[in-house]
Amino acid sequence: MTTALIAEDEPLLAAALASALGRAWPGLALLPAVGDGRAALDLALAAKPDACFLDIRMPGMDGLEAARAMAEDWPEGAPFPLLVFVTAHDEFALRAFEAQAVDYLLKPVQPARLAACIARLQRRLAERADPAAALAQAVARLGALSLPAPAAEPLVVIRAQLGEAVHLVPVEEVIYFDAADKYLRVVTASREFLIRLSLRELLPRLDPARFWQIHRGTVVQASHIALARRDETGRVTLTLRGRAETLTASRLHAHLFRGM
Repeated sequence: MTTALIAEDEPLLAAALASALGRAWPGLALLPAVGDGRAALDLALAAKPDACFLDIRMPGMDGLEAARAMAEDWPEGAPFPLLVFVTAHDEFALRAFEAQAVDYLLKPVQPARLAACIARLQRRLAERADPAAALAQAVARLGALSLPAPAAEPLVVIRAQLGEAVHLVPVEEVIYFDAADKYLRVVTASREFLIRLSLRELLPRLDPARFWQIHRGTVVQASHIALARRDETGRVTLTLRGRAETLTASRLHAHLFRGM
């Protein structure tokens, strides 16, 4: 049986899409609808649906970020879901197709348009190729994709509070940032600090030529990477200058470590 996931932060719109899919595709089994990208990611990884209908604009992790995270964590050998992005803004249509989408739907979804989308999904499911090749293609297409971030003032010094003291940490001294619950770990050669800032808020304020995102929760200063080793799954292990631990770059970001 074909299964699908709906991620939509407006419950009425999610219910309307589920009802329309039920009428137009009687053989489709729908998973419980979720209202944000993080929940969509967790449910997709657990249930491995054949298709995902992802709203682009959702609180927290958006639909494009959820799709990237799925490709990053998707298990080897399992067919990657066919992606349909749902949006109220047609300017996201091109970005949807860049994101390995089979189709995109504009809200409110029209019956004729949904029928065409279902036909496309059914053709793709019937023609499904090697799961490993499909996952590799999704990783390649989703790797550099995200919604445009608003312009932000470059970050020069990080103000990290520790007890009653506020430490001023120059950005050039940071080896890497790592997401930890609601905090970010700021790791230098000699110290670690926690700051109340999300990676999503931090990234627009960092120089992308110097700070590379290697995982959805980790950003490392490239000049502190000494060695990169790739394993058979495509993940890359990084040896750092100034720190004993290693970091792992996901398949989505492994292209950063190809030889020149």
